[in-house]
Amino acid sequence: MRTHFIVHESFEAPGAYEDWARARGHEISHSRVHEGDPLPRSADGIDLLIVMGGPQRPSTTTEECPHFDAAAEKALIAACVAADRAVIGICLGAQLVGEALGAAFDSSPNTEIGSFPVSLTDAGREHPFLAGLGDTFDTGHWHNDMPGLTADATVLATSAGCPRQIVGYSRYVYGFQCHMEFTPACVEALIEHSEKELATFADRPYVQQPDQLRANDYTEMNAKLMTFLDRLAADHTGRE
Repeated sequence: MRTHFIVHESFEAPGAYEDWARARGHEISHSRVHEGDPLPRSADGIDLLIVMGGPQRPSTTTEECPHFDAAAEKALIAACVAADRAVIGICLGAQLVGEALGAAFDSSPNTEIGSFPVSLTDAGREHPFLAGLGDTFDTGHWHNDMPGLTADATVLATSAGCPRQIVGYSRYVYGFQCHMEFTPACVEALIEHSEKELATFADRPYVQQPDQLRANDYTEMNAKLMTFLDRLAADHTGRE
């Protein structure tokens, strides 16, 4: 499977998504836009597009952040969807997926940073790629916004702090507001970038501080993500 990552910042690493792709022997490529890498010109050569998170919003302009071109990313996402490629957006990426399909992103009711449980909806518990993963399980979080919902979108998981944690836009297109890819290295990079900001959020109910962030065990969450990805990849490949 040819898996392409769009990475917006060095401290927003693909983590367990890339660990999975390497372990499965995928052909992996990257657009590290923070280093000046170009986006693919089309969906050709991509079977799975994974769009990572970042501190930007879909409304961030190139004047505000020269290396982030939301319109170009949304055009690539739309091209991949039209070509029946699999697409997964994480955090900012999830919001860009929704926008590419015509649904404007929203502010989340709460800032969430840390490890907190998400609960599968009825649709999530019955979903072929999520079934059996547990009705409720802990996932990583680091966000202020959430993806928009198209008329055909299905909310597959929610949390106490945010009603749109996993969104299915179609059989092969998903938005993950939660960060199931977090590893200790991913979290350490985010802490290093955001430690001063975290201190200002100390009174917020869904924000953990650095010591707790480092103490969280993300292993089980990573395993659940890999199960989802295995099922998605097998189903997508099996169409042919």
